Amino acid sequence: MKLFNKLFQGDRVIWMIVALLSLVSLLAVYSATGTYANARFGGDNARVLLSHAGKMFIGLGVLYFVYLFKYTYYSRIFQVAFLLSIPLLLYTLFFGVDLNQAQRVVHIMGISFQSSDFAKIALIGYLARELTLRQDEIKDFKHAFIPLMLPVLIIVGLIFPENFSTAAILFAACMVLLFVGRINMKHLMAFFGIALVIMSFYILIELNDNDPDDRVNTWFNRIERYFNPAEGEETEDDYQMIMSKTAIAKGGILGSAPGRSTQRNFLPHPYSDFIFAIIVEEYGLLGAAFVLMLYLILLYRSITIMVAIPQSFGGFLSFGLAFMLVMQAMVNMGVAVGLLPVTGQPLPFVSMGGSSLMFTGCAFGVILSVSREVNKIKERKNEVETTQDNY
Repeated sequence: MKLFNKLFQGDRVIWMIVALLSLVSLLAVYSATGTYANARFGGDNARVLLSHAGKMFIGLGVLYFVYLFKYTYYSRIFQVAFLLSIPLLLYTLFFGVDLNQAQRVVHIMGISFQSSDFAKIALIGYLARELTLRQDEIKDFKHAFIPLMLPVLIIVGLIFPENFSTAAILFAACMVLLFVGRINMKHLMAFFGIALVIMSFYILIELNDNDPDDRVNTWFNRIERYFNPAEGEETEDDYQMIMSKTAIAKGGILGSAPGRSTQRNFLPHPYSDFIFAIIVEEYGLLGAAFVLMLYLILLYRSITIMVAIPQSFGGFLSFGLAFMLVMQAMVNMGVAVGLLPVTGQPLPFVSMGGSSLMFTGCAFGVILSVSREVNKIKERKNEVETTQDNY
């Protein structure tokens, strides 16, 4: 037990969340990949499970490696990562691999990953650093607001053309982080309004081109179909939503039992974008509520870390990363149950995908690194109090 406590310091609740999400991922992916296994490996589900388990192990390895370092080291690392993310996103925009009619993936040294996953963490870390450094003049427009908003505009602007949902989630997470960081609300609201106007003009210009393969047309059609599902012919998005809602309806309160999903044979990407629908079908409303609670508890624990740690950087960093992960999870769940249009966002640390698991593991590792420092502060405080009591 002493060895366990030494190896896994920090917030034990978050460690438990990581373990439970990993278990949910293994069970859900194994069940959801029947059709995928038939197409790729002749029906060998065990091979798919081993492949996913290997990627999960790498993600957990990245998590633990990142956790080992004191979080203050990441201040400079995130500054460098932010600067690297700009050319990486530019490269992806022009030379990225076309995946589902969007250039989001890059191949570098034999490794494929979505550059936006790297840029998301880099931007949150960079904002946490800059917010900390500028707290003495945080209400100033010239010396705080502009230097903090420019990085957000650059990264979100580079992600936006090919991945609207990721850009929207990241932008919202940055706005909340800046609000928590005490940025002037008048400046923040004015910027938000201007950003909406610019985005609207951009969308209108792109829609006038009448290019059916343009990403803006894809977004517009998805939103239009979401609000008017009965108009026109059934599209792939309509089919996905119907199959997802069918899976959820079959799940009921208790679910149809692990491994007994039928909709996994009909849902496109049941192991990634719509894995939550499979979880609801097999584990019911109770299973869905359990997964939802894990993410909400993660957000709550990140807030307690932010309140407890004396250094602003650690608080901003843990809260920003946790809020981004939880918001992505909410979007994935919202799509699965039909509350949001189809977006293609994976469920963090549950959906199948190597790079997604790796970067999510990195975010968890940073949060746990901050929480470990909180525990050390509490231990030192208890030692001081014990010493004073002895005297």
